[in-house]
Order: sequence, then C-alpha cells, then structure tokens
Amino acid sequence: MTTQNKKRGLGRGLDAILQSPETDITSADISGNYVAGAIAQIEIDKIETNPFQPRTDFDENALSELSESIKNQGVIQPVTVRKMGYDKYQLISGERRLRASKLAGLKTIPVFIRVANDEQMLEMALIENIHRENLNAIEVAISYQRLLEECKLTQDQLSEKVGKDRSTVANFLRLLKLPAEIQIAIRDGYITMGHARALVNISDKAKQLIILKRIIDEDLSVRQVEMLAKSKATTKKQKNIIPENYKIQADTLSKTLKMNVKVNRDSKGKGSLTINFKNDEEFERLLDFINKGN
Repeated sequence: MTTQNKKRGLGRGLDAILQSPETDITSADISGNYVAGAIAQIEIDKIETNPFQPRTDFDENALSELSESIKNQGVIQPVTVRKMGYDKYQLISGERRLRASKLAGLKTIPVFIRVANDEQMLEMALIENIHRENLNAIEVAISYQRLLEECKLTQDQLSEKVGKDRSTVANFLRLLKLPAEIQIAIRDGYITMGHARALVNISDKAKQLIILKRIIDEDLSVRQVEMLAKSKATTKKQKNIIPENYKIQADTLSKTLKMNVKVNRDSKGKGSLTINFKNDEEFERLLDFINKGN
C-alpha cells in the first residue's frame, strides 16, 4: 500500500464528510462563511424550517413569553442547523427559539452547524423532541414509533438512543394501540400515563371507554383503575351466556312494566333478574303486577 493510500484510509476528515454522498453538501457548495462544526450568528432569513419537525402545536402564549425573554436576554442556547449550500441552512432543532426570535424582531440567531442527511435529520429532530419536558405521553409514543419505522431502528437501538429502558419504550408504544378517544384524553391531560397503562390491559374497546368515562367523572386513581381492569379480565373469563329467549322475555317484561329489566346468567345456568324502579310509585306498581300474577 502506498503512503498516499494509507493516508486516505486513516479516518475521515471534515473535507471527506462534506464531499460524501451521504450528506446534502458537495465540495462545490461549501463556499459560504461558515462550515460544519462551527457555532456562529446566522441571519434568520437564511434558515429554512425543518420539514421533519414532529411537533406542530406551538403554544402562542408560551412563544410570546419566550420572545420577551429573548428581547431582554438574547438567545442563550443556540439552535441546531444543517448546512445546505452557500449560506443556506435548514433547522434541525430549536423551532420554538427560532419562532420566538422572529417575534422578538431579531435578524440573526446563534446556531450550531451540523452535517446530516434526511434520515439523520429526522432522527435528531425526533430525539430532541422526545426530551422536551412538556411533551405528553402520546407525543412521545408517536415519536418512538416514527423512529422505529422511518429511521429503521429496533426497540433495543431506540432505547439506547433515547436513554430509556426497553420496557419503558415498549410501554409508550402500547399507548398507540388504545382507542382514539383514550389517546386524546391522555394528550389533553384528562388521564395519566398510569391510567392508560391499566386500560391497555383491557382488550374490549367498549369496556375501555366505559372505564375512561368513570376515570374522568369519578376522578379514579390509577390503583382503582388497575383493580377495575383486573375485575374486567375476570369477568371476561367467566363470560355470561344468556340464551336468546331469556333476552326476549326480559325485553317483553321491560316494556310491560315500563321499567329497566336486566337478566344475568353464568355458564352453569345460575343467574338473576334485576328490575330497576325510579320511585315508590313504580315499586308499588311492580308489587301489584307480581301479586296479580299469583
């Protein structure tokens, strides 16, 4: 091997990275004022928004507060961009800071410049998004799912990249199997991650939604929901088998009495007939009906 070839084999310098087909920068594109690896003040108008931004909801009040802070203190933490060509950049992370800086009337913003291809862009944006403190569990779960599907990561690789146990990652991903109504309740803060994890253990969607309503109406604790989930699982194993003629008779009796009639029966034939009355008058009418039958 010649000395020249040996030199080419010893790692990849900045020039090699910038000219690599794995990036969006070629040797003809890098004649701007700054190169990858630099931290610099860049004109805001030269920064494109991130097409891979996983977060689309930005609180206007929070942006206004951040804008006021930036007016007084400046941008303390640089945003991260990738170099696209001659003085052209694309945002990787820090969209709130970029938006707030525009609101504050800033012309330039401190940036950290990186080299990244599209898949790396998405991965960095998602991982940066996951570590936001105000992210709800569904947003985290969706980001995890996108990393698995779009960045072709395994759950083990994902857990390593985000610094979480594999079981934690799996628990978030399971939330996406819940009905849309429950996912919205998690997103909007009506129920917690603990409530949701208990609901995941119930396979019947209708029962999940019934318990969701009870959580919200009765302010149930996570422990109470876990107990309900267990009781629902037991009920499923001992599923009532009600013959069709029982249902017809109960429906006929309900119409005759103008009261709610419910019949229960287990697999061995043991059961009960429940008649609900609203007041004393209905109870007296029920007694008259029973006595006439005698």
